[in-house]
Amino acid sequence: MSSLEISSSCFNQETKLPLSLPLVEGSTFEPPGKDMNEVEKSKDTIKFTPEKLSVDEVSQLVISPLCGAISLFVATTRNTFKGKKVISLECEAYLPMAENGIRKICSDIRQKWPVKHIAAFHRLGLVPVTETSVIIAVSSAHRAASLEAVSYAIDALKARVPMWKKEMYEELSSSWKRNKECFWATSA
Repeated sequence: MSSLEISSSCFNQETKLPLSLPLVEGSTFEPPGKDMNEVEKSKDTIKFTPEKLSVDEVSQLVISPLCGAISLFVATTRNTFKGKKVISLECEAYLPMAENGIRKICSDIRQKWPVKHIAAFHRLGLVPVTETSVIIAVSSAHRAASLEAVSYAIDALKARVPMWKKEMYEELSSSWKRNKECFWATSA
């Protein structure tokens, strides 16, 4: 058989789709990965770092053979705000409170939606234009739960987690920004 010929015993003649691979006599086929009967423990991964954030790294943390959906929210520094040219953001946090706040958000998500894994990464320090400041990833069996959970997560993070950002402008000025969603902000 040449390298281009395919054994017809592997195909359904009507639809030409593979049915199954032939097995060596006495062998059994086991799909790679975990035993499907094994229960995979859910995990929450939270990280604050001055290093560049990687969407691939964060999404890998929430992959599960039990899930058909991974939803991501990725925040990047934009280049303008109210007519001013932004060159970077400076992000700060009170880490003990920020970590506890995100853990509480993860707990809230698990009470509202059937999700598997959650990862929330926030960059600290200077974040230049187009670079990522926040990545939130959520996996679930179906897309609705992960999409709703990731939307809830970023809204709750902005409203409840003690994070501060200062926009650095091209004309060498800067401005601390408050999250209008933040529960401790006053309306003035």
